[in-house]
Amino acid sequence: MNRFAALMDALVFTPARNGKIRLLTDYWQTTPDPERGWALAALTGSLTFGAAKPAIVRNLVMTRVDPVLYGWSYDFVGDTAETAALIWPARPGTNTPPPPLSEVVHGLTSAKRSEVPALLEGWLDALDSDGRYALLKLITGSLRVGASARLAKTSLAEWAGGNGVQASVDEIEELWHGLRAPYLDLFGWLSGAGPKPTVAATGGYRPTMLAQPLEDEDIAGLDPAAYRAEWKWDGIRVQVVARTLGESRLYSRTGEEVGAAFPDVVERLAFDAVLDGELLVVRDGEVRPFNDLQQRLNRKQVTPKLVKEYPAHIRLYDILFDGDEDLRALPFDARRQRLEDWYARTRPPAMDLSPMVPFETWEELAALRAGARDNAIEGLMLKRADSTYVSGRPKGPWFKWKRGPLTLDVVVMYAQRGHGKRASYYGDFTFGAWTGDPENGGELVPVGKCYSGYTDEELVRLDRWIRNNTVRRYGPVREVPPGLVLEVAFDSVHRSTRHKSGVAMRFPRVHRVRWDKPAAEADRLATLEAMIVE
Repeated sequence: MNRFAALMDALVFTPARNGKIRLLTDYWQTTPDPERGWALAALTGSLTFGAAKPAIVRNLVMTRVDPVLYGWSYDFVGDTAETAALIWPARPGTNTPPPPLSEVVHGLTSAKRSEVPALLEGWLDALDSDGRYALLKLITGSLRVGASARLAKTSLAEWAGGNGVQASVDEIEELWHGLRAPYLDLFGWLSGAGPKPTVAATGGYRPTMLAQPLEDEDIAGLDPAAYRAEWKWDGIRVQVVARTLGESRLYSRTGEEVGAAFPDVVERLAFDAVLDGELLVVRDGEVRPFNDLQQRLNRKQVTPKLVKEYPAHIRLYDILFDGDEDLRALPFDARRQRLEDWYARTRPPAMDLSPMVPFETWEELAALRAGARDNAIEGLMLKRADSTYVSGRPKGPWFKWKRGPLTLDVVVMYAQRGHGKRASYYGDFTFGAWTGDPENGGELVPVGKCYSGYTDEELVRLDRWIRNNTVRRYGPVREVPPGLVLEVAFDSVHRSTRHKSGVAMRFPRVHRVRWDKPAAEADRLATLEAMIVE
C-alpha cells in the first residue's frame, strides 16, 4: 500500500504528461503481480467497493476524534479522505505492518458492510498519513491524481516497448474490456513473458472514434464535396456489441457498460455485429428530449412502467464489425453502404439508421443547422467520405458542428466546495431565476447547478465573495443573499418534476461573471420556460 501511496503522491505533484508516464512505467517495471494490476485497476476506475462508503469513514474517524473538531477540520480542508488521513490519531503501540494493496482489495471485496469499519481501523493504524490518504481515496473512488485511464494505457504501451514487445495504445484498448483485474495475462504479454490475450469472441468494447468541434468561421476552409453530413442527435453515444460466441453488451463512448439500465435493448441483440450509434428515447416515432433519456440513465433497477414510458431506441451511425469481418479500415462511404445493407437484411428491433443530410454548399447546410433546435437536435456531424474508423479524436476526418448555446442571467443562491485542486474553494454553485419582479413579490427558485467555465483567478474572487456573504450553513452548503449574477450557457432546457422551478438545464456552465449586474435585473423563470423543448 505504501508503494501505491508513493505513486499517487508523485503523480499529483508531477504536472507534465511525460513525467507521469515515466512514473507509471517505472512502477510497472518494479512492482510485482498482482500489486501492479490492482494499481492499474484503481487508476483506470475499474475498482469499486460497494460496502465502503464515505459515511463509514466519517463515522469511524469520529470514534477517535471529537466530532466538532472533525467538522471544523473538514470545513477547512474540504475533502473527507484528506481530513481523515491528517486527523487520524493512531493508537500507541500499534506495530501492524502496512497492508499490501492486494490485501486491501480482497478485504473490501469480500467484507460485509458491518465488517468494513474494523478493517479500515486496522489499516489506518498501520499506515502513515500518505498511506491513509491513498487508502481512503481508493475506497471512496476519487483518486484524481491527474492520470487518466488513457494515460495509464499509454504508459503500458511505452513500458512494453522497453521490454521488446510491440503493443500500441489502441491494441491495449481493444483488449481492455475482455480482461479482468489484476490483469495478469495483460502484464504477462506486455512484459514479454506470455502471449497476447485473445478476446475476439467476447463482448469487448472497441475504442470509439470522436469528432473535433468546428467553429463557424473555420468551415470555409473545408471542401463540401469531401464531407457527408448527419444530424447530431441529443442522446448518448453508445457502442452495441452483439457476438454469437460472446456476451451482448451496450457501452458508452468511454467504454462504460450501460446495459444494466437498458435490459430491453440488450435482450434483443440477436445478431453478430459491432455497431456505433446514439441511444435515445423514441415515443410514437418521435425523438424525445434528453431529459426523457435521463429517466433511464444510471438506474440499478428498471421497472416495466419505466420501459413503457421511456422506450429506449438506438439510431445507428456506423458498423465496425459485420460478423467476424473488421470494417474499420474501409472508408466512411463504404462502411455506410455496409451498414445500410446489414440493416436491410437484419431489421433489428428498436433501431433505425441515422439519415444522411444531403447538401451541396456550406450555406445550404448552415440554414438546415439553424433550425436544428426546434427538432431537439444538437447540430450536425461532418464526416469525410474517405475517413477510416480510428480511435481517439483525430483532427480532420470528423467534425461536430453544434448549434450555439443558450444563455441566461441567473443569481447564485448556494455554494459548495469543488473537487480535486479546487477542493478548498467554493466553486460549485446552485443558481436561480426570479418568478416575477423581485420588488413586487417575485422570489428566486433554483433552476440549475454549475461548477465550470470560470478561470482560476475568477474562482478566487468568487470564493471570497461566497465566504464574505454567507448567511446560513447547511452542512457543506453555504447560502448567500441575492447579489452575485452569473451568465450561464446551456444546451437546452426541459421540464422537471425534481426541481421546485419545474425546469432543468442541460450542461449549464459559467459563460461570464456579471459583477456589474444587479441581482434584481437577472432573468425571469418565464424566459427560461419559453426555451423549453417539449
